[in-house]
Amino acid sequence: MSSALSTSKRPIRRTSVTNRINETWKAMKANAISYLFVAPFLLVFSVFVIIPILLSVVLSFTYFNMVQPPTWVGFQNYLTLFLEDEVFLIAVKNTFFFAAITGPLSYMMCFVFAWLINELSPKLRTVLTLLFYAPSISANAFLIWTVMFSGDAYGYVNGILLYWGILDKPILWLQDPTWMMPIVIMVVLWMSLGVSFLTFIAGLQGIDVMYYEAGAIDGVGNRWQELWYITLPLMKNHLMFGAIITITNSFAAAGQLQALTGDTPTDWATWTIMQHLNDYGYVRYEMGYASAMAVLLFLTMVGVQRIVQRLLRKIG
Repeated sequence: MSSALSTSKRPIRRTSVTNRINETWKAMKANAISYLFVAPFLLVFSVFVIIPILLSVVLSFTYFNMVQPPTWVGFQNYLTLFLEDEVFLIAVKNTFFFAAITGPLSYMMCFVFAWLINELSPKLRTVLTLLFYAPSISANAFLIWTVMFSGDAYGYVNGILLYWGILDKPILWLQDPTWMMPIVIMVVLWMSLGVSFLTFIAGLQGIDVMYYEAGAIDGVGNRWQELWYITLPLMKNHLMFGAIITITNSFAAAGQLQALTGDTPTDWATWTIMQHLNDYGYVRYEMGYASAMAVLLFLTMVGVQRIVQRLLRKIG
């Protein structure tokens, strides 16, 4: 009896699946013009984003030195990362510490400064936006901090502290593990008012005044209530985009840290996953091992992005 019932259910399931396929195909044919316009973007996105991600996942299970064909090694790369590579574990700790501080602080700074600047007159707003945004687009402008924190007596910070009698000898700011990470975090925060900052300003500028007028009629009595019940809910898309940019910059930090503290920082004090990845990928040409790190970093950023997305849904 049970076998007869299970047999009778199979055609129904197949029919439902077939109906869904037919409905999907009809919908695609009805929107053929729309798909035609989207096709160039999808093609470029697939070639330069989706396919490289998939190839990276596949290569992470191989040994590939860019000369010989890839050799399948299974999960060996991942096991080596966590069981044998001590420098990678240091990089994981540094990356999470760096991202946990620079990510939230940078995000809040971008929004707070954008919110404050948005209240000013158009001319003053333009000038201040340029001033805050300039460090993020000034190429290697952050290298001025290497002069500020130079380890000899001619460095500005050492010179001032020696002059005031606070120090009796110069400090190697960018070679001493005690100071390297705090200085790097400070410099990165100084440069953090970039794309997210402009995105938040654009979002604030796009909110119609009528929403605040309607809120006042409904009982919104102060600026904080306006911010929570009107401004932030209307900016959820901008907030999400800014969060993605901030998460990516925090977890993928490498160039600025390497320029400030050198290619091999003392005791690996500022060594990050991205630097470790670049070392194996572009110096040692162990692409399989580097791909394993890239996959883990990608999954971590996606996971953090999902958490932030859930938090943003609770706004308002």
